[in-house]
Amino acid sequence: MSAYDRNNIFAKILRGELPCYKVYENDHVLAFLDIMPRCPGHTLVIPKVPARNILDIDVEDFANVARGAHKIARAAMKAFKSDGMTIQQFSEPASGQVVYHLHMHVMPRYDGIALLPPASRKEEVKVLEDNATKLIAALNSA
Repeated sequence: MSAYDRNNIFAKILRGELPCYKVYENDHVLAFLDIMPRCPGHTLVIPKVPARNILDIDVEDFANVARGAHKIARAAMKAFKSDGMTIQQFSEPASGQVVYHLHMHVMPRYDGIALLPPASRKEEVKVLEDNATKLIAALNSA
């Protein structure tokens, strides 16, 4: 397994060097919308500690990410009136990991509607802004 790259895109987002559509943050995690979503409301939850993936993160730090994903999933069900939820985490290239900072995908799902292929299209800014507003409102009402 390779070492953690401090210049990965998510590390840059954590340092404020790149923007994101933030929906939630605490001392341990940051959650923001995926700009190439596979479905409406597709959110990424990342730890604030440097971790390449599940194979090198401390158990308690991973528990914080899981708690964050749980919080986002519950709010996303409400915000997007979805029928279900898909939570994914990929570790290392063979699994499909592309960004080497641990992250969990939280994706609202609807009966009979397939996910878009990964990284197939960049979402429009207005849609991302509206989805962030919906999710933040659901988080604040929880």
